Amino acid sequence: MPQKVRIALDAMGGDDGASVVIPGAAISLSRHSNSEFLIFGDQAKIEPELAKHPALQKVSKIIHTDVAVSGDDKPSQALRRGRKTSSMWLAIDAVKKGEADVAVSAGNTGALMAMGRLNLRTLPGIDRPALAAVWPTLRGDSVVLDLGASIGGDAQHLVALAVMGSAMASVLFNLPRPTVGLLNIGEEEVKGHEEIREAAELLRAMNSPQLHYIGFVEGNGIGEGRADVIVSEGFTGNVALKAAEGTARQMFAFLREAITSSWLARIGYLFARGAFRKLRDKLDPNKSNGAVLLGLKGVVVKSHGGTNAEGFAYAVDVGYDMARNDLLTKINQMLHRDGSALVQAPTAQEAVS
Repeated sequence: MPQKVRIALDAMGGDDGASVVIPGAAISLSRHSNSEFLIFGDQAKIEPELAKHPALQKVSKIIHTDVAVSGDDKPSQALRRGRKTSSMWLAIDAVKKGEADVAVSAGNTGALMAMGRLNLRTLPGIDRPALAAVWPTLRGDSVVLDLGASIGGDAQHLVALAVMGSAMASVLFNLPRPTVGLLNIGEEEVKGHEEIREAAELLRAMNSPQLHYIGFVEGNGIGEGRADVIVSEGFTGNVALKAAEGTARQMFAFLREAITSSWLARIGYLFARGAFRKLRDKLDPNKSNGAVLLGLKGVVVKSHGGTNAEGFAYAVDVGYDMARNDLLTKINQMLHRDGSALVQAPTAQEAVS
């Protein structure tokens, strides 16, 4: 039997807390029977939900705390009120102590980032963590980062993002050498900020056997699946994510309006229901839920706060895959290939001289 994967859950995070977290964990357990769970939160709220799922109950342990991070808390407020006592902090702390292999939370993103960074610290050579998630495309799925963990970044930061994103893609998609593109306003080498152009030169100079840099990718190239990994600093990445989510909702609204516009359209919909159902499933954000905080000395997964149980299960699945396939070791190997840190690559001038 495969080695157990121990998963720490923040049962109080997200819009619905334990009522989504517990059934979501049960769904994930049905797909990964070698999972075990440490569940942090209010025992009085967790136990009734856990009783509905006997299989999950057998492999779970509740650690009680009635302190929860609010979705409205600023990171500084969350650290003052919830450091060392909140369900979010305790789930992360279980990873630090080696009691769990991964922590999963649907709670406040800023607070999760701050607590993860303060408690776990960052890997050598990484100055700031990044949010990386799976993005559905026309050619399959891609890993996109940073989706808003931090704003801005120099060329070395973008190179580090490329390395970490490649490690995640190799784990998720079983790719020995994922393709990597830098998100930019054009594909021409002269386009974009100086930091992006310098990062491109560094990635070309690396000639890494574990990632294949293909050049700049424009915004429309994300959905086209131009690369296995798309790299951007957090501001641009978050704007791209929100624009894509808004476009998907707009498209469904237009489709709904068109389908109900006439009796003939309604009849046509009856014949095309299967196709519409497939489209809905493909674009369902719950089925690509689970962003990984890359760059920490431990695996932490962020779920959408408003997701349902099925969506939370996908976030737990992502955490399971990252832990089962030893994501941290892969990142470290790629960062320090041949004993030298990739993020300490030559400057752009040295790379082209």
